[in-house]
Amino acid sequence: MSDVEEIGPQGLGELKDKVARIIEEAKRQGATASEVSVSLEQGLSTTVRQREIETVEFNRDQGFGITLYLGQRKGSASTSGSSEDDIRQTVAAALAIARHASEDAFAGLADASLMAREQPDLDLYHPWAISPEQAIELALACEAAAFEADPRIRNADGTSLNTHSGSRAYGNSNGFIGAYSSTRHSLSCVMIAEDQGQMQRDYFYDVSRLGDALMAPSAIGERAAQRAVSRLGARPVPTCEVPVLFSAELATGLFGHFLAAISGGNLYRNSSFLEGALEQVLFPEWLSLDERPHLPRGLASAAYDGDGLATYAKPFVDKGRLCSYVLSTYSGRKLGMPSTANAGGVHNLFATPGSEDQAALLRRMGRGLYVTELMGQGLNLVTGDYSRGAGGYWVENGEIQFPVQEVTIAGNLRDMFRQIVAIGSDVETRSSIHTGSVLIERMTVAGS
Repeated sequence: MSDVEEIGPQGLGELKDKVARIIEEAKRQGATASEVSVSLEQGLSTTVRQREIETVEFNRDQGFGITLYLGQRKGSASTSGSSEDDIRQTVAAALAIARHASEDAFAGLADASLMAREQPDLDLYHPWAISPEQAIELALACEAAAFEADPRIRNADGTSLNTHSGSRAYGNSNGFIGAYSSTRHSLSCVMIAEDQGQMQRDYFYDVSRLGDALMAPSAIGERAAQRAVSRLGARPVPTCEVPVLFSAELATGLFGHFLAAISGGNLYRNSSFLEGALEQVLFPEWLSLDERPHLPRGLASAAYDGDGLATYAKPFVDKGRLCSYVLSTYSGRKLGMPSTANAGGVHNLFATPGSEDQAALLRRMGRGLYVTELMGQGLNLVTGDYSRGAGGYWVENGEIQFPVQEVTIAGNLRDMFRQIVAIGSDVETRSSIHTGSVLIERMTVAGS
């Protein structure tokens, strides 16, 4: 097998051929079933700090993941080599592992009749013809704008531009082979503000399938500076129980915890607080959560899942009611349920947005904590108990009064989901989870 030279639609045929040949080799060596993934990726990354170039990196990687079955026994192996010997040896290694594996009644490929029949073009591939010199220039311009935005910006903690292109193919011995190309570009800026002996750090970033669609470097730098400066003078607040407003970019994490709790892997391991919650009302009846996998240029769009099943639009929560788990073929079998075509995760989750912007939500909250930063991993997925270090802003009479730091917010996710008062119109689009700011009726804020 020769190395794949081209990333992009023009190289997908060769990727598919490689998958087909590996499947044939697996059959020749005695595998009863097989699935193969091949990837080719390249990227440019540059970071500047304090007006100096810190790193410039270019990478180009190729990888083969081979999973083989001997009846109900499964073995997996991977390689970055693409020669005939590399592939033969990797297939042999996967088979050797399968021979020593325990039988698993739930192992095996998805039913052949469920494989994706069509693979629509989701417009994910938009390479950015940018040179290292141009990337450095944009990063420096972003950082310069941050320094110029406010004299209290005294230091920089890194401004990075990244551009990535990749092609992937997946196939199995049930006759399915799919492939697609995608791109992802980002620019981020982290700045440090200092005043009266206190230092505060904050950031801003943008990400897109299209390099030209990124926010202007100057705008990203200015936002990073403004956010850092606005945190100067931060202090704790006394322990209290108050409403909490999660900024849109942090609210994505709340719904990410929910997806983890309804994922098949956690459910069949009995490690989720939402085990057995199907058809229960978990959220207010005005709130729905739905998946849109075929969104053009979506950051998590996909025509098929990790098992080769066709993805499709569906709700996970309909009018507050949990109507579907997140299942792969394997986890579905373990639970006695059909796959939801979510092997590998959820593809573009949307929370029902409201009509109120962030300022309106602050007015509705009246008095409480607006959270813009979370620290630590204080979530117990078995019980739903939630406790995180937090920073943000104290709100009185519907207006921000001063920045807050060194507090902890705590609650239980079941209660938090049920007590969602509103979701803002300020929808976060830089994530695979699309949601506005989330206002929760009451949480414990532990401070001084």
